[in-house]
Amino acid sequence: MPPITLPPIVTRNGPWLLALGLLASPFSAMAGDPEAGQEKARTCGACHGANGIAPIDRYPSLAGQNEGYLVLSMLAYKNGNRRGGQATVMHGQMSNFNTQDIKDMAAYYAAMPRTGAE
Repeated sequence: MPPITLPPIVTRNGPWLLALGLLASPFSAMAGDPEAGQEKARTCGACHGANGIAPIDRYPSLAGQNEGYLVLSMLAYKNGNRRGGQATVMHGQMSNFNTQDIKDMAAYYAAMPRTGAE
Protein backbone atom coordinates (compact mmCIF):
# COMPACT_ATOMS: atom_id res chain seq x y z
CA MET A 1 0.00 0.00 0.00
CA PRO A 2 1.45 3.42 -0.93
CA PRO A 3 2.09 5.93 1.85
CA ILE A 4 -0.52 8.61 2.45
CA THR A 5 0.57 11.96 1.04
CA LEU A 6 -1.06 15.08 2.39
CA PRO A 7 -1.53 18.18 0.25
CA PRO A 8 1.09 20.92 0.83
CA ILE A 9 -1.48 23.26 2.39
CA VAL A 10 -2.11 20.71 5.15
CA THR A 11 1.56 19.97 5.81
CA ARG A 12 2.45 23.69 5.92
CA ASN A 13 -0.55 24.73 7.99
CA GLY A 14 -1.15 21.58 10.00
CA PRO A 15 -0.23 23.06 13.39
CA TRP A 16 -2.43 26.10 12.77
CA LEU A 17 -5.34 23.96 11.63
CA LEU A 18 -4.98 21.78 14.72
CA ALA A 19 -4.86 24.85 16.98
CA LEU A 20 -7.93 26.30 15.28
CA GLY A 21 -9.81 23.04 15.79
CA LEU A 22 -8.83 22.90 19.45
CA LEU A 23 -9.84 26.52 20.00
CA ALA A 24 -13.15 26.11 18.24
CA SER A 25 -14.22 22.96 20.07
CA PRO A 26 -14.90 24.55 23.48
CA PHE A 27 -17.03 27.22 21.83
CA SER A 28 -19.25 24.69 20.14
CA ALA A 29 -19.53 22.47 23.22
CA MET A 30 -22.10 24.76 24.82
CA ALA A 31 -23.98 27.02 22.47
CA GLY A 32 -25.04 30.49 23.50
CA ASP A 33 -28.63 31.14 24.55
CA PRO A 34 -29.93 34.45 23.13
CA GLU A 35 -32.70 34.71 25.74
CA ALA A 36 -30.25 34.31 28.61
CA GLY A 37 -27.90 36.73 26.87
CA GLN A 38 -30.51 39.48 26.76
CA GLU A 39 -30.54 39.89 30.54
CA LYS A 40 -26.76 39.55 30.83
CA ALA A 41 -26.16 42.18 28.13
CA ARG A 42 -28.29 44.84 29.81
CA THR A 43 -25.29 46.94 30.90
CA CYS A 44 -23.77 46.73 27.40
CA GLY A 45 -26.59 48.89 26.04
CA ALA A 46 -25.18 52.04 27.64
CA CYS A 47 -22.38 52.09 25.06
CA HIS A 48 -23.47 49.64 22.36
CA GLY A 49 -27.15 50.69 22.27
CA ALA A 50 -30.19 48.94 23.72
CA ASN A 51 -30.92 47.51 20.26
CA GLY A 52 -27.27 46.66 19.56
CA ILE A 53 -26.81 49.78 17.42
CA ALA A 54 -24.26 52.07 19.07
CA PRO A 55 -25.56 55.62 19.53
CA ILE A 56 -22.13 57.14 18.84
CA ASP A 57 -19.32 56.17 16.47
CA ARG A 58 -16.80 55.66 19.27
CA TYR A 59 -18.39 52.30 20.16
CA PRO A 60 -19.06 49.44 17.74
CA SER A 61 -22.56 48.26 16.96
CA LEU A 62 -23.00 44.63 17.97
CA ALA A 63 -26.35 43.82 16.35
CA GLY A 64 -26.02 41.14 13.69
CA GLN A 65 -22.30 40.66 14.33
CA ASN A 66 -20.77 37.20 13.85
CA GLU A 67 -21.32 35.17 17.02
CA GLY A 68 -17.90 33.51 17.00
CA TYR A 69 -16.17 36.85 16.54
CA LEU A 70 -18.08 38.31 19.49
CA VAL A 71 -17.16 35.35 21.72
CA LEU A 72 -13.47 35.60 20.82
CA SER A 73 -13.45 39.38 21.24
CA MET A 74 -15.17 39.32 24.62
CA LEU A 75 -12.88 36.53 25.86
CA ALA A 76 -9.84 38.53 24.70
CA TYR A 77 -11.08 41.53 26.70
CA LYS A 78 -11.83 39.33 29.72
CA ASN A 79 -8.39 37.71 29.64
CA GLY A 80 -6.58 41.02 29.08
CA ASN A 81 -5.33 39.97 25.63
CA ARG A 82 -6.93 42.87 23.80
CA ARG A 83 -5.38 46.31 24.18
CA GLY A 84 -5.99 49.87 23.09
CA GLY A 85 -9.18 51.85 22.71
CA GLN A 86 -11.65 50.93 25.42
CA ALA A 87 -9.80 47.74 26.45
CA THR A 88 -9.46 48.81 30.08
CA VAL A 89 -13.19 49.49 30.37
CA MET A 90 -14.09 46.30 28.51
CA HIS A 91 -11.75 44.20 30.67
CA GLY A 92 -13.58 45.47 33.74
CA GLN A 93 -16.97 44.73 32.19
CA MET A 94 -16.06 41.26 30.93
CA SER A 95 -14.46 40.22 34.23
CA ASN A 96 -18.00 39.96 35.62
CA PHE A 97 -18.94 37.17 33.19
CA ASN A 98 -17.99 33.52 32.75
CA THR A 99 -17.52 31.84 29.35
CA GLN A 100 -21.15 30.70 29.14
CA ASP A 101 -22.37 34.23 29.92
CA ILE A 102 -20.19 35.51 27.08
CA LYS A 103 -21.56 32.89 24.68
CA ASP A 104 -25.10 33.86 25.67
CA MET A 105 -24.46 37.56 25.07
CA ALA A 106 -22.79 36.82 21.73
CA ALA A 107 -25.80 34.72 20.67
CA TYR A 108 -28.13 37.54 21.72
CA TYR A 109 -26.33 40.19 19.67
CA ALA A 110 -25.77 37.88 16.69
CA ALA A 111 -29.52 37.18 16.53
CA MET A 112 -30.38 40.89 16.33
CA PRO A 113 -31.09 42.51 12.97
CA ARG A 114 -28.25 44.66 11.64
CA THR A 115 -30.63 47.44 10.65
CA GLY A 116 -28.81 50.72 10.91
CA ALA A 117 -25.47 49.15 11.80
CA GLU A 118 -22.58 50.24 9.66
